[in-house]
Amino acid sequence: MSTLIINIQELVQVREENVLKISGDLMKKLPTIKDAYLLIENDTIIDYGSMKNVDGITADKTIDATGKIVLPTWCDSHTHIVYAGDRSQEFVDRINGLSYEDIANRGGGIINSAKTLQNTSEDDLYNQSITRVKAVMKLGTGAIEIKSGYGLTPDAELKMLRVIKRIKQDFPIKVKATFLGAHALPLEFKENKQGYLDQIINVMLPQIAKENLANYIDVFCEKGYFDLNDTEQILKAGQQYNLPSKIHVNQFNAFGGIALAVKYNAISVDHLEELNQEDIEALKNSNTMPVALPSCSYFLSIPYTQGRQLINAGLPLALASDYNPGSTPSGNMNFVVSTACIKMRLTPEEAINAATINGAYAMGISNQYGSITKGKKANLIITKPISSYNYLPYAFGDNHIETVIINGEII
Repeated sequence: MSTLIINIQELVQVREENVLKISGDLMKKLPTIKDAYLLIENDTIIDYGSMKNVDGITADKTIDATGKIVLPTWCDSHTHIVYAGDRSQEFVDRINGLSYEDIANRGGGIINSAKTLQNTSEDDLYNQSITRVKAVMKLGTGAIEIKSGYGLTPDAELKMLRVIKRIKQDFPIKVKATFLGAHALPLEFKENKQGYLDQIINVMLPQIAKENLANYIDVFCEKGYFDLNDTEQILKAGQQYNLPSKIHVNQFNAFGGIALAVKYNAISVDHLEELNQEDIEALKNSNTMPVALPSCSYFLSIPYTQGRQLINAGLPLALASDYNPGSTPSGNMNFVVSTACIKMRLTPEEAINAATINGAYAMGISNQYGSITKGKKANLIITKPISSYNYLPYAFGDNHIETVIINGEII
């Protein structure tokens, strides 16, 4: 099955070379072709160019994109989209003056979500989760990372990962699974943190590896959760099972977690709302992608990641949604891109690079996703008629997407 998209007002994120990530000043550049065409064969981009060169190209199906922008689908490298219930009462509690930490200290937060999930069947959890997956696909997300971490028992963590595996099998969206057993300390281990770490390492990880349920391992490296010693234990264990790391770090405090993640060659370090010069130096000359989660900052009213400082230091930056029930109950990557421009002062070019090619890199899939490149997967957003790609983050309250194509198929 072939599809030809013609009269594209502007084809965005066109990369002749299959670059894997964009860093520093290069993030300000977003290569495009105006008045363009794009040809898809089955699930793959096989050709593109100026409309003046389209003569003689035929396809089974033709889409006229007059006045419309075409760009790669969003690559959301940090989500917790598999969860049960919601935490809307905690939203009200925060309005009434309680902090995220206050809510967690009284048994809310992650522990609250874990209790709900533990009492939810696998099928129910799957059905709740796929409603969200379908919604984010319609909003332009074509690749997504999904974490466990709301189970906090061997059975519940495995249940989450099995649901993620089902989503991977049942939907065309590219899915990467991350094991986040070290998300919070269960109440029954409140006085025995090492006992829980041992359970993660000696009980959960072997079974996860046996069933091939995860691509990555993660830790919430934060004061009151898991310290540097705890984090290093988990990273070492992950290496034994060939699980690279993606680390939650510097959300509320900066105390050396980024340097530790780089030491273990983490594919990404995520959050970074708190950042110091030592962190930036640690990231230089590494393969680790900094990932900002601006809609989390928006929802919790905490600082935004200093994306401008990271980019000016010559580093790359990715954007992700952090879709979860407690701190970011939205997977709308269009809002993420807008918020990065409005609150983090990223240019539209930087934000789009961060949410496409660099987001793909943070999932280890940028060789196949995240740009308009021959041989890459045909995962595309076709906008409604708009003036330019700048309009996407500018008019943040509207849905500008007309069509989403994943693996060459309109979804």
